[in-house]
Amino acid sequence: MHLSSYLALLGVCGGVWAAPVEQAPLARNGNGAPRVFRPKTPYTPDHRDPYDRKVDSIGAKLNPLPWRNGDGATVLGPQNKERQRQNPDLVRPPSTDHGNMKNMRWSFADSHVRIEEGGWTRQTTIRELPTSVELAGVNMRLDEGVIRELHWHKEAEWAYVLEGKVRITALDTEGGSFVDDLEKGDLWYFPSGHPHSLQGLAPNGTEFLLVFDDGNFNEESTFLLTDWVARTPKSVLAENFRVHPEVFNAIPQKEKYIFQGRQVGSIDDEIPDGPGYKKSKLQFTHKMLAQEPVNTTGGRVRITDSTNFPLSKTVAAAHLDIEPGAIREMHWHPNADEWSYFIKGRARVTIFAGEGNARTFDYQAGDVGIVPKNMGHFIENLSDDEPLEVLEIFRADKFQDFSLFQWLGETPKKMVVDHLFATDKKSGEKFLKAIENAEDDPIKDTDTDGWDDEQDKEEL
Repeated sequence: MHLSSYLALLGVCGGVWAAPVEQAPLARNGNGAPRVFRPKTPYTPDHRDPYDRKVDSIGAKLNPLPWRNGDGATVLGPQNKERQRQNPDLVRPPSTDHGNMKNMRWSFADSHVRIEEGGWTRQTTIRELPTSVELAGVNMRLDEGVIRELHWHKEAEWAYVLEGKVRITALDTEGGSFVDDLEKGDLWYFPSGHPHSLQGLAPNGTEFLLVFDDGNFNEESTFLLTDWVARTPKSVLAENFRVHPEVFNAIPQKEKYIFQGRQVGSIDDEIPDGPGYKKSKLQFTHKMLAQEPVNTTGGRVRITDSTNFPLSKTVAAAHLDIEPGAIREMHWHPNADEWSYFIKGRARVTIFAGEGNARTFDYQAGDVGIVPKNMGHFIENLSDDEPLEVLEIFRADKFQDFSLFQWLGETPKKMVVDHLFATDKKSGEKFLKAIENAEDDPIKDTDTDGWDDEQDKEEL
């Protein structure tokens, strides 16, 4: 059999030699001819991994196949290899996965894109991802000068600027006006019913993530200025604004939604100068990335909720920087579902649903993940050389979580050992030593220097 055909059967795709695998010295047969070298890959019938270690199939350029500890078989039918590389833990789940669970992953790349003049938008709601019950998300792009027209929603709107610069305007219930220019890492929040607008600024406009506090939200069902005016008799418009009806002969006949606007000046040059203008007392924006982070052994955490962004009463969020090889520790959230947005990198997440049910999902940039309230989970950076950046977003006024590490570290020792190590006193002593410092460390460096098994350390 030709070598390339042999490797294909092992589940190794093109470019495997770039995988981070050490090759042993070339072995030779008795006649001096080189023996065929079998690369180390987890997707072969002879591979064994009793610990279900992570596999970065994209970084290692591997083609996942359903082999696990000798069980499984090859795939004879059609394959979408790119999808398999994106979801290695669906193709070959960890042995700890069990039972049934609804889908908890969606990629914005699979969402329909609405294209408009100078911009576009796409959404992830309960229609795209049925488990997205509490929140819905919209990814929007506005080029320089392009306007998301004056509008309002039934739902509250929370937003994170992904790239570029944007100007926002808003009005509060007391008639106070708010205008601000934002950049990457900044937030805004508009309570339900508050009218607002968005406009991309120089030099390249903006792209942002919008989050609404209802999974049933639909970006197509917002209240738009041009739509309302077009559906109102001109005689009524004339009476309302105290002008002649002919003034409205040139108004748009339908919604504009996203459209090219004129070049904007400074905020001071743009705000109205009439006697009725007044500034809002509310702060609709917040600089999330400018917050001092909580430094952990494996990354950085920034939390923004109503304690430091008082107006944001229905949405709380955490921004995570997870270093290569690190893990967002095992935890759960008691007050809301987690709606995660992956900005950079690749991750695996195992969700524990109780009653023996657990399922592992893989994520990369542009993906949305759901973890229902109170379900245990972790977020593990799959890469050993690339950082992972994630937003954890909740329909709640405050961020709350419980750490499994901290819980066990603050529980009486005998109670912990009797639960987990009743038949292995030596392992119980090692575990108690590991958790004796129960200080909160939400993103952990997965250093294994404390392991005694030299073989396991070498394999990692």
